[in-house]
Amino acid sequence: MTETIVQLKQVSKQYSMLTSQSKQLLSIFKSPEKKPAFFALRDVSFEVKKGETVGLIGLNGSGKSTLSNILAGIILPTYGEMRIRGEVSLLAISTGLKPTLSGIENIRMKCLMLGYSTQKIEHMIPAITEFADLQSFIHQPIKRYSSGMKARLGFAIAVQIDPDILIIDEALAVGDTTFYKKCTDKIAEFQAAGKTIFFVSHSLSQVQNLCDRIIWIHYGEVRLDGPAQEVGLEYSKFVHRYNKLSKEDKQAYQTNLKKRQMSTIHGKDKPTFASKKEAKSYPLATIMYLGSLWLLVLVSAIFMESSHFATKVYEIIASFWNFS
Repeated sequence: MTETIVQLKQVSKQYSMLTSQSKQLLSIFKSPEKKPAFFALRDVSFEVKKGETVGLIGLNGSGKSTLSNILAGIILPTYGEMRIRGEVSLLAISTGLKPTLSGIENIRMKCLMLGYSTQKIEHMIPAITEFADLQSFIHQPIKRYSSGMKARLGFAIAVQIDPDILIIDEALAVGDTTFYKKCTDKIAEFQAAGKTIFFVSHSLSQVQNLCDRIIWIHYGEVRLDGPAQEVGLEYSKFVHRYNKLSKEDKQAYQTNLKKRQMSTIHGKDKPTFASKKEAKSYPLATIMYLGSLWLLVLVSAIFMESSHFATKVYEIIASFWNFS
């Protein structure tokens, strides 16, 4: 039986729509239902087996990159449960690359952050630079690179790390056909080795050619999940119908779905999120202590000229709340 390597249960990502720090501080006393928020993802559930290549498709702003960042551990879900077994590497243009450092320095920095020893990194550098094929530009600052050059370096680092799960987020959308062929050959090697791959792209033909399964994300929700050819056909039909709409109809369609993403969850419409925070109960002493800290923050936010002090106190409260 094939091992499940990625499992998401009712995962949602919620962002606050409050426009200032003072409003965020004042919102502490409001119930979650009354706080303006935006759900980039809502109630996403799926399982991925070891060795699967899964495509993530959807219109702009549907939540594909948010989902890939959650899978990579860059951001945390607001609600739900996620289980990942194995090392994950995210490949997106410029992700993890510092513009002021050279290509070589970025290779060393990223590998050090992943826990590799200096000796191991020096052993990996020739293979990375050969695959990236940047020649003398490998010693130039990243800020001088084109988007295609950044993608080449990022892909070269990602595949040499040899992760269990590789997430490719639009990184093959740039660059020439020669490098694209080089990348797809490497992806085929990963597939043959039983690696799990998530491939995010707006190119349906690329996704169908590289993936055996597609998850269609539509404005934060999973609209369809199944075999690549079947889901790809349904998505193609949708895009064809969508492109026939007038500009006004498209805007109305998008506005309606965006309103759903910003709608307040309450009552019977509230999904059963697996959030451990909601089950917590706090002793009276803790509540009183937090209340005094909140009061201090409010006073500092309203009467003090230095927003830096308020920020620091707010961070202390946030860390204490998470710790508790």
